[in-house]
Amino acid sequence: MRATILTILALLAFGTGVPAVAQETPSRPAVAVTRDGDAWTADYELDRDAPVWAFFRSALIQDSRRPWRPEQWRVVTPGVVLERAGNRDILRALDGGPVPRRVSIGFTPKSEDLEADSGVLAFTDGSVAMPSGQFDVFPLPSVAAAEAVPEDLNDYPLEADPATVTWRDRAGPVLFRGERVAQAVAADADTYVLFGAAEMSGNERLVTVVDPRLPEWIGSAIQDFAPRVADHYASRLGAGQTDRPMVMVSWAGPTAGKTSMGGSVMPGLIVARFEGSGVLQPTAGVLATARWFIGHESAHFWLGQIVRYERARDAWIMEGGADLMAVRALKAVDPDYDARAELQKEVDDCARLADEPVAEAAGRGEHRALYACGAVFAMTAEGVQRRATGGDWFAFLKPLIDANREDGVLTREEWLTELTRVSGDASLRADMETLLDSGVADPATVIAGLFDRTGVGYRREAGNIRLD
Repeated sequence: MRATILTILALLAFGTGVPAVAQETPSRPAVAVTRDGDAWTADYELDRDAPVWAFFRSALIQDSRRPWRPEQWRVVTPGVVLERAGNRDILRALDGGPVPRRVSIGFTPKSEDLEADSGVLAFTDGSVAMPSGQFDVFPLPSVAAAEAVPEDLNDYPLEADPATVTWRDRAGPVLFRGERVAQAVAADADTYVLFGAAEMSGNERLVTVVDPRLPEWIGSAIQDFAPRVADHYASRLGAGQTDRPMVMVSWAGPTAGKTSMGGSVMPGLIVARFEGSGVLQPTAGVLATARWFIGHESAHFWLGQIVRYERARDAWIMEGGADLMAVRALKAVDPDYDARAELQKEVDDCARLADEPVAEAAGRGEHRALYACGAVFAMTAEGVQRRATGGDWFAFLKPLIDANREDGVLTREEWLTELTRVSGDASLRADMETLLDSGVADPATVIAGLFDRTGVGYRREAGNIRLD
């Protein structure tokens, strides 16, 4: 899941008998995103003078670890360049002075798998869904200052609010938050905006926007399984962020030798991108993987929306937790599901990747460590809960979610403190923090120790951990 940039909300008072006090509108950049046939433009009106403007969302392409904007965006305004500085894509003035208040950018949206971020969805009928946060910028005094900006913007002193963005399509209405509108205008929308004719359908439990060439079985699997897994989560954890999500699914084609399912979650919305010859037919293995994928993304309506992490380095709480939620939900819905095989992948990957600090894995491009070791930690917590009360992972998780529904943040400290409270064993926390903050030469031995002390069944084979 991704950190949310907090914004100022204006409250309008009326009908209370108390005179409304005029509030000054916060100063913020504005940008108009327009599609005119095959031509796309983003026209910025910056609200102050600054020699550098940096983009909030500056993820790298997953496979190449290259920034995606320089390949898709072209600055039209003379004297302004788009380039990379540290962790951020930036706009800067060539002469070192302020960037002009008006900057025009032409771009060609392309669907890419991004590292821990939401990318464009390109549909085979020409429709395009764009994540709203791609256009937010903030000012900086220099390129050197941009190079010093951390990857995680939580607690970073930003000097501007997210931009007010207007989305319009010359061909007709855009789809914004479930409605077709002539144009959409919002700041910090945290959603996708759909340009094009892709059709929306739905029932009382689910709304879908599905690529017309998507293999039919995938859409059917989503419509069948998403409500069932959501019901299971709600029965164990209480209400999630939504009980009627929208699911947008694009199809990147039957690429030979590839089986790819990727996605992300925003409030009320799951977006997914399927690709490869391996997903053309619903074999037992592919169907199980698709259900697990749906279960993982749906889990984020609890871990990620009801509660989110405090800092990006704590993504293991959300991602590993959602992994184990999906495994346990699938087993509950389908007793024949091979949960052990999926969990074995988590253990193997954590043992392979935790030789360096797990909390710093994103900076190394090893996001998988956050998922795998997060799942190992969740399995450990489940073992603790089983010994203490006979409960499972959901039983461990529910008090943490309930305690943080109001502030919406589940911190690492709260998670580890609960582990120690339930187990009475502070050494579990110590070992997890070693993996998180330092890494170890032999992660498998540390993982085995966690499992030994919490009753997770396994055996050692040639130094490797094999789950029972």
